[in-house]
Amino acid sequence: MSETSFTATMPAADRVDFASEQIAPRPTEPARSLLRVLTAISFCHLLNDMVQSLLPSIYPILKSSFHLDFSHLGLLTLTYQVVASMLQPLIGQFTDKRPMPYALSVGMTFTLLGLLLLAVAPTFTWLIIASCLVGVGSAIFHPESSRIARMASGGKHGFAQSFFQVGGNSGSAIGPLLAAFIVLPLGQKGVAWFALPAILGIVVLYRVGRWYKARQAEASRTKKHEHHAAVHLSKGRIFGAISILIALIFSKYFYLASLTSYYTFYLIQRFNTSVRTSQIMLFLFLGSVAAGTLIGGSAGDRYGRKLVIWISILGVLPFTLILPYASLFWTGVLSVIIGFILASAFSAILVYAQELLPGRVGMISGLFFGVAFGMGGIGAAVLGKLADHTGIINVYHLCAYLPAIGLLTGFLPDVEGKQKHA
Repeated sequence: MSETSFTATMPAADRVDFASEQIAPRPTEPARSLLRVLTAISFCHLLNDMVQSLLPSIYPILKSSFHLDFSHLGLLTLTYQVVASMLQPLIGQFTDKRPMPYALSVGMTFTLLGLLLLAVAPTFTWLIIASCLVGVGSAIFHPESSRIARMASGGKHGFAQSFFQVGGNSGSAIGPLLAAFIVLPLGQKGVAWFALPAILGIVVLYRVGRWYKARQAEASRTKKHEHHAAVHLSKGRIFGAISILIALIFSKYFYLASLTSYYTFYLIQRFNTSVRTSQIMLFLFLGSVAAGTLIGGSAGDRYGRKLVIWISILGVLPFTLILPYASLFWTGVLSVIIGFILASAFSAILVYAQELLPGRVGMISGLFFGVAFGMGGIGAAVLGKLADHTGIINVYHLCAYLPAIGLLTGFLPDVEGKQKHA
């Protein structure tokens, strides 16, 4: 499909890009109004990822209650994340052509159903089904909410994606902390309390959907002419750049899987910490991920996304190499540093990819969120199997070398420079 024919079928609201598309904000919708929409979608990302993070957060409870091993836990993560990764690009591509303003609230409803089933699941099979429902909810939520974040960016695409992402990372950080103080004392059924934030998310997303629908209606009436900034790269170079970005995503999320899924077990086995202490340390790590995400997008807007990708992937290598040899205190410090630096990559990678293929926001967002989820799921399954056979501590020795893949960044084309001279 040609670029012209594609943009003719994409959502009209997506074509109003305040910076690169050279269209000014509407007088009736000032920057303050756009920030409210961006804040709302980021808040819902917090709620969405907070309830979704309960699954790995309660692994110690499930492992004991259902007599599971690390391979079973890895399969749970794999199910949830592979379902999400397979559906997200398809949903993003579909909604590029046929916008669905209320899809977000529908996605959160799937998450709610999965959450409630997780609270009462009597067998491992039902846990798998609950993971699938949560995966479907995530698949619907992420590409559409990323699109709305770009629509409400005011041209600051890196900042908008980071602001949106930091909501999700904050939710992922809060989830284990709440699990430690709510689910741990109450057991598996305590998960049901998290239906309340899921319901709140449905309500807020319904209102965001009304804004999205109104934007579409007005853009359709005004029929503004869109202009997409072109990077003038051959299809081969674009494909190569996308392939490198996917390799970088693999490096980032395969390593993160070792921490998000097994960090508590690593701390318990190596340092004999309590479950609560390990979950608090996981919270600190995930909090650093949230902070790094916010900084990374703004830094990409100011200093260039390729530079941020260099620093965030390759720059974390010395710290990952030291981590397996550190004491408990320095393990906590290093995990925070690693989380902060590594997390700054995703927003820069996502916006860089959107600039490679302008006008395909949903498809690109779905693809990269999907790859991120898929790599995280595959990583959890593979590392769980490895932990069963060689020990959880050995996993961190092997994963320490993954950030070296960041050297591939040197082969990425200078998209921003080409845009300036286009």
